[in-house]
Amino acid sequence: MKRRSLLTATSTLPLALAQTPAPKRQESSYIELRYYRLRNMRENQRQRVTDFIKNAYLPAALRAGLGPVGVFSSLIAPETPFILTVRSYGSIYAMEQAWDKIGGDAEYQKAAQAFQALPGLSYMRVETQLLRAFEGFPKVVAPPIDEKKPARVFELRTYEANHWGALRKKIGMFDTMGEIRIFKKTGLLPVFFGETVFGPNQPSLTYLLAYDDLAARERNWKAFVNDPEWAKLRATEGYSDAEIVSNISNIMFSPLPFSQIR
Repeated sequence: MKRRSLLTATSTLPLALAQTPAPKRQESSYIELRYYRLRNMRENQRQRVTDFIKNAYLPAALRAGLGPVGVFSSLIAPETPFILTVRSYGSIYAMEQAWDKIGGDAEYQKAAQAFQALPGLSYMRVETQLLRAFEGFPKVVAPPIDEKKPARVFELRTYEANHWGALRKKIGMFDTMGEIRIFKKTGLLPVFFGETVFGPNQPSLTYLLAYDDLAARERNWKAFVNDPEWAKLRATEGYSDAEIVSNISNIMFSPLPFSQIR
């Protein structure tokens, strides 16, 4: 190639690169965890909240285009009893739109007013946590439902990181270094993975796993811990729990019969 031709070709390269569209990143959803904190009182708070979610909130959420919606009751957890709802949105804007639709839903508003007018306390407090789904697992994936089998049990696990850089490393282990794939290979069934955007104990991440039963949980975690690929990954310098994770906590719960995640 002549020198002038070479200069012409190379001078147009930056422009060509600038005009080449970047690969489109798959949008990650936002996952809302809402805890209804209850007490064992004569008002039967558990039944009140369950009935309200089943007969009022869930139908309104579906009319607003949300789903799948998970509704769970505490099984093995601190600060019990509680009811937990899990819902997801395609974006922050979609979340605002859903709230507006539910807020303007006449049927839901009528039911909410009746719920709020009940004597006594229907719940103690409501706590909300917002997560942003991992790029490598961008949506909530509800396990397939088999009506012939008993309801699954679910485990919500939270990893608190030493600092934000450590959190990025731990998310990378899930997203790009194969930890999610090893989960699936060893029988652990993920529903979602998310980084805490709003909520306690930041920086942290939270994920949800499903099991056929508690015995299956023990078998699957044993298979994961003993997996050679996981042993190699956790031994990678800079990625051990001692270096990047300061605390791991978990809660176990069971889905209510009308939950879309069960």
